[in-house]
Amino acid sequence: MIGFLRGTVASLKADTCLLDVHGVGYRVSISDATRRELAQGREAQLFTYLSVREDALQLYGFRTEQEYDMFLVLIGISGIGPKVALGILSSITVSRLATAITNEQTSVLTKLPGIGKKSAERLILELKDKLAFASAKDAELTLTSDVPVGNTILEEASAALTALGFAQNEILVALRGVENCTTSEQAIKQALKKLSRS
Repeated sequence: MIGFLRGTVASLKADTCLLDVHGVGYRVSISDATRRELAQGREAQLFTYLSVREDALQLYGFRTEQEYDMFLVLIGISGIGPKVALGILSSITVSRLATAITNEQTSVLTKLPGIGKKSAERLILELKDKLAFASAKDAELTLTSDVPVGNTILEEASAALTALGFAQNEILVALRGVENCTTSEQAIKQALKKLSRS
């Protein structure tokens, strides 16, 4: 099993990247969240999962261990393969997915690609008690998000901060306590003040 790869991003597409590791190019399937943190020509490290099938070997890569861990949890659910799991992680953050599962928000889960009502119920049933895969500290930062699903202002602020290059755990901490903002711009400004002090 290849635990991680570190190299230069030779090319970057919608759902794959080509990682040059000492002259060897590894084609890796990636989520949208991981893609946003990569840049062509720059060095990157990806935590990887190798999917072995009779007709193909496919690498899946993730910028954070939290996303990698959630991917492993998802593919452990009957009926969810690596492609579906990657699609899910491209549509929702790890923290929001965990929040939706722990709060039994079926309506949120059924909006994810490849997830119907029965699959959503299975996710809740099988994963609600398994989301302690992170340490207590990591769980506080990444799995118990203070950014509620459906809060457009905080979702927009989170997306903007991600685009600025901040890590998900930094963003979650910075957005705590800014729920009273009436616009995403206010939330971003308050979060940036916190981030500049950290």
